[in-house]
Amino acid sequence: MYENMTHSAHPLAAAEIAVQAVPDDERVWVPQAKDVWFRPLMLNTMQGQWCNLLRVRKSGVLSKHLHPAPVHGYVIRGKWHYLEHNWIAETGSYVFEPPGEIHTLVVPDDTEEMITFFNITGCMYYLDENNNHIGFEDVFTKIDMCRKHYIEVGLGADFVDQFIR
Repeated sequence: MYENMTHSAHPLAAAEIAVQAVPDDERVWVPQAKDVWFRPLMLNTMQGQWCNLLRVRKSGVLSKHLHPAPVHGYVIRGKWHYLEHNWIAETGSYVFEPPGEIHTLVVPDDTEEMITFFNITGCMYYLDENNNHIGFEDVFTKIDMCRKHYIEVGLGADFVDQFIR
């Protein structure tokens, strides 16, 4: 059955992706906040999942948030930690975030640039200092952010389509 196959087992299955993770073209990085960008790698609309690189070029508190599903991360460059924990995620670290846990991402002063790969399913619920919900992101808001940015930088709204599954 598999001897003649050259790709997925099903003709309706999503196509594979193989891209340079850290792009040469700065325009691929989508601004998320001042000195904070994400680079989409895969935007899975069928499962509400996204994989991206998060790049931070400032120190300080990024966001307090939680996820309803597990999150996996791998630090490519730099370091960061959560205020709620006593560990530091450094270059080469794998991070697992259990669902429902509140955490506040902090980049320390001695970190010039942090880049971390994140695999997220569901959404991110942003919280204020009293743990009140103040916003969210999901795969669809990420796609919208990408489309808007890619239009602005001349790549075109459809540039993001290559990452959508």
